[in-house]
Amino acid sequence: MKNKIALFLALMFAANISYAELKIGFVNVPKVLEKAPQAEKAKQRLEKEFSPRDKQLVAQNQEITKLEEKFNKDAGVMGESAKRKLEADIMAKKRDAMRAQKEFSEDFNVRRNEELGKLQRRIIDAIKELAKEEGFDLLLTDGVIYSNDEIDVTARVQKKLEKFTD
Repeated sequence: MKNKIALFLALMFAANISYAELKIGFVNVPKVLEKAPQAEKAKQRLEKEFSPRDKQLVAQNQEITKLEEKFNKDAGVMGESAKRKLEADIMAKKRDAMRAQKEFSEDFNVRRNEELGKLQRRIIDAIKELAKEEGFDLLLTDGVIYSNDEIDVTARVQKKLEKFTD
């Protein structure tokens, strides 16, 4: 019985020594995403790509507003057929604008998700590279309730990410 207890204590002691040698770190991925230089570049690419369509949607809505103002102002003096024609024109333009807005939103979300996925892959690469270079046994990200500032390597991941170019 004493041998079993001694063996158990020896194993516990050995386990504690090996745990003391583990190098563990934490990465705040949302913070890295927020400050990544690639995030700003992705935002600029999306703005450049979708700005013309956005301006077109704004112009479409302004045209509809002008037609509605004209209808409200002139409805009392318009003939019945002219009134119906203008109402139909306004309704058709509203349908077109809603369809264009929906397509714009869908296309924008697809492209934004593509850019985000590419950035997330870059961040993972930077985390893995940092872990290998600095000899980490374990790097944690999401789901951490508490981490000591001494094991937070977020800033070092951000520096590593700055080396990647798009």
